Amino acid sequence: MRLLPVALILSSLLFLALTDGVPREMYEFKSDVSKMLDIIIHSLYTNRNIFLREVISNASDALDKIRFLYLTARQDPRNDAGDAPTMDIRLSTDKEARTLTIRDGGIGMAKEDLVNHLGSLGSSGTKRFLEGMSEKGTADLNMIGQFGVGFYSVFLVADNVRVASKHDGQETQWVWESTADGTYSIYEDPRGNTLGRGTEITLELKKDADEYLDADKLKGIVRQYSEFIHFPIYVQTTTAAPETPAEDGEEKAEEGEAEAEAEAEGEGEETADDEALPELGWELVNENKPIWTRKPSEISKEEYNNFYKAITKEVEDPMYYSHFNAEGEVEFKSILYIPGKTPAALFDTQSAMTNIRLYVRRVFITDEFKDLLPRYLNFIRGVVDSDDLPLNVSRELLQESRILKIIKKKLVRKALSMIKDIAEEAEQEEEDASGESGSETAEKSTEEGKVSYVQFWEEFGKNLRLGLIEDSTNRARLTKLLRYKSSKGDDYVSLEDYVDRMPEEQKSIFYLVGESLEKVKESPLLEQAKLEDVEILFMTDAIDEYVVNHITEFSGKKLVNLAREGVKFKEESEREKKVAEKRKEAWEPFFKWVKKLLGNRIEKATLSPRVTKSPCVLVSAQYGLTANMERIMKGQALADSSAQGGQVARRILEVNPRHPIVDELRRKFKEDPEDQSGKDGVELLYDIAALQSGFSLDDPNAFAARMHKMIQTGLNLEADAGLVEEEEFDIEEVVDGDEDEGDEEGEEDEEGEEDEDEVEEGKSEELRDEL
Repeated sequence: MRLLPVALILSSLLFLALTDGVPREMYEFKSDVSKMLDIIIHSLYTNRNIFLREVISNASDALDKIRFLYLTARQDPRNDAGDAPTMDIRLSTDKEARTLTIRDGGIGMAKEDLVNHLGSLGSSGTKRFLEGMSEKGTADLNMIGQFGVGFYSVFLVADNVRVASKHDGQETQWVWESTADGTYSIYEDPRGNTLGRGTEITLELKKDADEYLDADKLKGIVRQYSEFIHFPIYVQTTTAAPETPAEDGEEKAEEGEAEAEAEAEGEGEETADDEALPELGWELVNENKPIWTRKPSEISKEEYNNFYKAITKEVEDPMYYSHFNAEGEVEFKSILYIPGKTPAALFDTQSAMTNIRLYVRRVFITDEFKDLLPRYLNFIRGVVDSDDLPLNVSRELLQESRILKIIKKKLVRKALSMIKDIAEEAEQEEEDASGESGSETAEKSTEEGKVSYVQFWEEFGKNLRLGLIEDSTNRARLTKLLRYKSSKGDDYVSLEDYVDRMPEEQKSIFYLVGESLEKVKESPLLEQAKLEDVEILFMTDAIDEYVVNHITEFSGKKLVNLAREGVKFKEESEREKKVAEKRKEAWEPFFKWVKKLLGNRIEKATLSPRVTKSPCVLVSAQYGLTANMERIMKGQALADSSAQGGQVARRILEVNPRHPIVDELRRKFKEDPEDQSGKDGVELLYDIAALQSGFSLDDPNAFAARMHKMIQTGLNLEADAGLVEEEEFDIEEVVDGDEDEGDEEGEEDEEGEEDEDEVEEGKSEELRDEL
């Protein structure tokens, strides 16, 4: 087997030696031009709106070229009417002719340019221009064109395309025309010099492309793809002519004259009151400017806020933002925003993430990404603009590449740095305000508009916890950003703050996870911790159960859950350990009896080192599900009921040996292990402990029966007491004579109403006679 690679190498060398110097014939690849056009038009692009983006990008490049050339050799071209071309892009429509026209005042094309650029597939005029400029050693230009095929996307919506163009250095205006049948024609424009300089593209639209005759449709496409082009983009709009108000006297005179003229001229003649013709105007579409291309020191906070509202369509200001330029192996400009409120459907995994808008040289490419930012940072909004992103020819999709991974890594680092800055600013503000009053601090914070990390945590804390689970690379950074309420006050506490104020003898970070803050604070698991003044972190979000499985320690301190067995707040002395062993031996028979009564419902019964007031608590084993985790998994909508057996926590009953109820149950056990009252007491204590510790009851009906029995005992009722007899009530019977009297009264009322009606009719007849 080892000889096989050697044999292949020798064979290759022998082939090269034998074929060296052998005469060869060279051929060029042949292609069907019409077939290639069909592939470019119908297979390269998936969205027809792309054609307008491509045409506007070409126009922007043409304007960039002429602006650069005019820096050293400015000219003053004019058309035949004496008008100078404008440095903008204009879109107009003709609904009768069904044409769409895109016009720019760029550098224009001569006859040779039309042949080389529009008549050759894959030939990029912009690329040639940049190559020529680089050979001369001139400055680098930021232009869009790359592949030389974007122009042909116009055939997605047009049957016939006519391009009129006049180069800045020539007198003749030429026309290029094609129907995408593999041929094209070029001829001198019979209209003469109508442009002065630039290009005018006229599209004769297909029958199914009437939507592109609508000005609102065109404005929407421009705002989506070309909103941040440097040059102004205008769309021709139609508005009704305004009516000129006239004075009262003149108005009456005009009305009289109009009526006289109408009568004299007869029917069918138009009057002066006919509706006026609509007026044509130009509306600037790309009013928003790409502020990411400017220096951060030149941009005000109001401009940042307005830009955020423009790209997100939100009405509220962002909570925080960061404007930066990434340099190094990959260079790009970006502005990232943290919204003021949690966006809707934040954790909807079915829809694509549209939080980051990608631009290449200010031209929008896409905002649908799967992994440009991880899922836990999908609340971040912003833009990324790069000059050298790896795109495919249609510029609709990003290629998977190492460059994209680098951009993702830098965006994640910057996003986490923003969050860290918010936390540090909040901590610094608290330190600075330590000598000031609370009211003065609040006013100062409001005036300066500073961001509270508490506000951020309450809005996006779930995202950071999700990131701690999914992003192992940045887990250490995310752990420092966690905040929780604790037993030492109402403020949020970081793990770093918790460790800093721990007593020296404390070796662990203690926490308790529950359904709500109110329930956690009242848990009997906290009794010993409160007595010894040990701080406990409260975790009340369902995702916290998963979080603590990924951070087992922080700053060398192990995280300990109070809902599990074996919790010790301090180290025991040798004497305490010996006493505990003796006590355990003394209680062992009682625990065996309890285990026998409860069966598989508990794993074992043991002495509790943590309760001081309650008789017992129910905790989970050191490994496996906790009570809260069991509740979460059972509550999942798509949980498999057949697998519930594997989703049950292993329960351990911890007993307080000093509680009087426990002491009495132990006494009954010693006297008579078969005493029913002792058995019922153990069952009832177990059910109560399960409810207090967050477990579900195994048999609610049995628990209800025991509670009823306990109430009967407290009220001194017999256990077999039956139902009491039904209480009787005296009901007075209704007499038939009374009913008859009621009927007579009703008849009399009806007769009275009839008499009143007759009187009214009589008065009406008398009134008619008098009239």
